[in-house]
Amino acid sequence: MVRSHLRAIEPKYYSLIRKTIEEQLPFEPYIETTNRKRLKRSVDFGAQWELRFGPDNRFRVFYTIDHELRQVNILAIGEKRGARLMMGGEVVRL
Repeated sequence: MVRSHLRAIEPKYYSLIRKTIEEQLPFEPYIETTNRKRLKRSVDFGAQWELRFGPDNRFRVFYTIDHELRQVNILAIGEKRGARLMMGGEVVRL
């Protein structure tokens, strides 16, 4: 699923997405920051956290944390276009 989300994003942003994930999520992904928030309501694909980044905070990475395995699971990557969130070329409501 995440691969199809990436295909809908311009390839020139792939390195930014990878770099941000590698910098932001390996250590203390459960600490809220300006751009990292716990979701207040559940979403269809099960994410509990959202990471916002990029130009105008246009990109979103949605993830869960398995504390027992000490693992972050990325469930979705989206791009905010105006008031709409796009994932895999489709509008998603949260």
